Amino acid sequence: MGGYIGAKAKIAIVTKSSRIYLDHAATTPLRPEARAAMEEGFAMWANPSSPHAEGRRARAALEDARERMKAALGWEGEVIFTSGASEAAEIGFAADTYMSEIASAVEHDAVLSQVWSDHRIPVLPDGAINLVALGENESLQGLAEGSNTYRVVAVQHVNSETGNRQNIGFAGELTHDHGAALLVDCAQSAGKFPLPQIADIAIVSAHKFGGPVGVGALLVKNFAMLKASGGQERGYRRGTENLPGVLGMIAALEACAEPYIAPEVLEPLDAFASEVRALGGEWLSDRLSDPTPYIRAIAMPGLSAQAQLMRFDAQGIAISQGSACSSGTMKRSHVLTAMGVPDEIADRTIRVSFGWTTTRADVERFCETWLAMARQAA
Repeated sequence: MGGYIGAKAKIAIVTKSSRIYLDHAATTPLRPEARAAMEEGFAMWANPSSPHAEGRRARAALEDARERMKAALGWEGEVIFTSGASEAAEIGFAADTYMSEIASAVEHDAVLSQVWSDHRIPVLPDGAINLVALGENESLQGLAEGSNTYRVVAVQHVNSETGNRQNIGFAGELTHDHGAALLVDCAQSAGKFPLPQIADIAIVSAHKFGGPVGVGALLVKNFAMLKASGGQERGYRRGTENLPGVLGMIAALEACAEPYIAPEVLEPLDAFASEVRALGGEWLSDRLSDPTPYIRAIAMPGLSAQAQLMRFDAQGIAISQGSACSSGTMKRSHVLTAMGVPDEIADRTIRVSFGWTTTRADVERFCETWLAMARQAA
């Protein structure tokens, strides 16, 4: 990649057929295995809660999918199928036995909306949760003897804006030492990294690893931790189970390989990062405690993130400015703010994320376009 990185690339208008999708952290294209499994689900469709033969057949397929998900993730607890990560978070936090909820300051909005602002644990400048602050948080202090209540601590496994991976092992040990339960948001990591088995509750979203939108799962070690609130899924959610979606999710999960993306696909990023730094840009992975390869945050000198998004889109490249759930708003990234990233850098930061359809040529074209854009903005 070194040969063309230094070249004065020119930006050219592209056709729709040559567009490149690099916003996989928002949602990733449906895998063919998932599509085929969904077609089978539609063919056998009946309400899994119905007692007739068709319903029983649907129920059997649903329960088989539940066991397959446990096997794929190495999970020995229970599985509740949901409409996605947001519903899973709502169920995970809705429990009579919870005394209080605590979350890191860089969680997804779906999780932060469940937690009082004064129950948010700060992170260090490298994005790692401040374990000292967590241990000293008043809401996490030891339970009264004989109490039937406990606390839940929510920590995102891989951050959706920066790609930073939290040390779930340390967070889990500290949480358990205080008699609390650990909820881990695995929306960005399931299918890509091993599920942290220390979690008491985990969130999974199908469309982040090639499954369909509108389906996910809440993994829980013990149903007694949750509040029963509906007639389906062992009584922990309301609404008819989405059998075709569930089957598509499981098929996509089983199709995930190790590694998720071949190393040679992302290899051009090494030389590109050096060029970004040389041009005065910010390669935010340099700040992170444990950067992962599939999500990268980059600040371009002299050009706002919104302007970059429009120019990349005109060049046929889809990227984003932080989380898709908030990128359409004018507010600054709460993740970068929590890390102490200066506003002028945060306002110039884009997110590029890679998935199962990404090719090396896609990565190279993104790098070329970014560098040409940065030189023109200088």
